[in-house]
Amino acid sequence: MRLRNIPGADDVIQAHPIAIKNEKEQRGKWNTIFGNDNPIHIEIGMGKGQFLLTLAKQNPDINYIGIERYSAVLLRALEKFDTEEYCELKNIRFICMNALELSEVFAYGEVKKIYLNFSDPWPKARHARRRLTSTQFFAQYDKVLVDAGVVEFKTDNRPLFEFSLEQVEEAGWKLLAHTFDLHHDEEMNAGNVMTEYEEKFSSMGNPIHKLIATRK
Repeated sequence: MRLRNIPGADDVIQAHPIAIKNEKEQRGKWNTIFGNDNPIHIEIGMGKGQFLLTLAKQNPDINYIGIERYSAVLLRALEKFDTEEYCELKNIRFICMNALELSEVFAYGEVKKIYLNFSDPWPKARHARRRLTSTQFFAQYDKVLVDAGVVEFKTDNRPLFEFSLEQVEEAGWKLLAHTFDLHHDEEMNAGNVMTEYEEKFSSMGNPIHKLIATRK
C-alpha cells in the first residue's frame, strides 16, 4: 500500500547524498558514480529498503540501486540507510523514478540482475500491462541487462505469480527456476533475504512464490 504524501519528503531526497538526481544523465556512466567496475544489481519497487540494504551490506563487491516511484516510500528507505547499521555503505544508491523509464536511465548491458519483490498485483485485467512482470516490462529489462542477466521475482500473490510464469514465456525469456513455496524449498531458499512484506506475509502462513528468469 502506498504511503500518504509526507511534507518535505522531496526536499530530503534532493539533499541526500545517496539519492541520485538527474538520473537520466547517468545513463552508461553508473560505474563512474560508484567509482568501480563492480556489477550492478537493481531492485524495482524497493519499498522501505530492507532487502536491498541487507544485500549491500552482505556483498560489498556488488553495486546496488534501489528504484522507488513514490517519494514518501523512498524517504523511509533513506531513513533506514541513515541508521548506524547501514550509513557507512558505499555500494548503494536510490532513485525516485517510474520503471517505465528504465532504458532511459540505464544503457544496454549496464545491469546484471533485477529484483522484483512483492510488486503491485494490479488485479484488474485492464491493468495487466502495468504489472512489473508483464511482457511490456520484460521488454524494458531486455534493454538494460547484460546478455546473461536475470530477473528474480517474489510474491505471495498466486494469481500474479501464475500470470508472471506465463509472461516469461510470452516475452521469449527462459525460466531458470521457480517454486510455489520458497521457504520450504531448500535449494531456492538458500541465502534468501526477506523483505518487510515477506516477513509479514509468511508470518501469516502465506506461501512465498519465486521465479528466476533470463533471456533465451
